[in-house]
Amino acid sequence: MLENLKANNQAWARAKKQVDPGFFSRLVNQQSPEYLWIGCADSRVPANEIVGLDPGEMFVHRNVANLTPPSDANYLSVLQYAVEVLKVKHVLVVGHYGCGGVRAAVENTSHGLIDHWLSPIRDLAHEKRHELGVIGDEQARLDRLCELNVIRGVRNVASNPFITSAWDRGDDIAVHGWVYSLANGLVSDLNVSVRSRDEFAELFLD
Repeated sequence: MLENLKANNQAWARAKKQVDPGFFSRLVNQQSPEYLWIGCADSRVPANEIVGLDPGEMFVHRNVANLTPPSDANYLSVLQYAVEVLKVKHVLVVGHYGCGGVRAAVENTSHGLIDHWLSPIRDLAHEKRHELGVIGDEQARLDRLCELNVIRGVRNVASNPFITSAWDRGDDIAVHGWVYSLANGLVSDLNVSVRSRDEFAELFLD
């Protein structure tokens, strides 16, 4: 299996150079993506491929269930680097329907360490229990929880000091919430984009 991966890599590199001989030279010299993708680690959700971007065009952070916990040093380091060094213009919080992490968060089953990681989703499900409770179909209920998890992620990112400080400096940066469908390969915009402190207050504090 590993030999297949190496062969695939060689074929991919040759194909890239045939189409664009200077592709890898540019990657060595500079990284200047306009986008930060915060998504799920699910192998079925390849960030660059979904939106048709090449390596170097998107900075990517992935974890189980696309969480944005304010105490996670890994996520915070990625966010700070993307905002303050790379100067990205857009932060995309992207969940996906059929997320195993979201499902595991609300199951009455012990999963070990992952239960601790997924606790923000359980808390969110409890907070939104009345909205979720009126959805009779289990899959539709989980899909809605996936959306709510993305919306909460947008709120977390847009209230982070790295983002608010960038706005205070006059930087042009926006935070968006999308959900990807495994069933058809399409992303849906949840229309919770935030581009300023005022937009954040209007969307989340009213």
